[in-house]
Amino acid sequence: MNRAELIEYIAEEMEITKVDAGRFVEIFLHAIYSNVRREGVKISGLGTFSAVKRKARKGRNPRTGEEIRIPAKWAPVFKPGSALREAVKKR
Repeated sequence: MNRAELIEYIAEEMEITKVDAGRFVEIFLHAIYSNVRREGVKISGLGTFSAVKRKARKGRNPRTGEEIRIPAKWAPVFKPGSALREAVKKR
């Protein structure tokens, strides 16, 4: 399911317009994006969105074998909740 299909599904289930459903999806995603690095976002039954700081490390260029430095960075992390894990098991 892509974003457009999600918006269509929400519009049908809630009996609202696609415009309103699209606005809902945008606001929902913005809430996750703006809070994930600060305190994380925990949605009961779905899971937890958070961010972790990855340390700088050494790597290798696969073509040349030359050693390169990979800088430190923030990375998004998602840990699924128990209800989501159960839904996947049932499939």
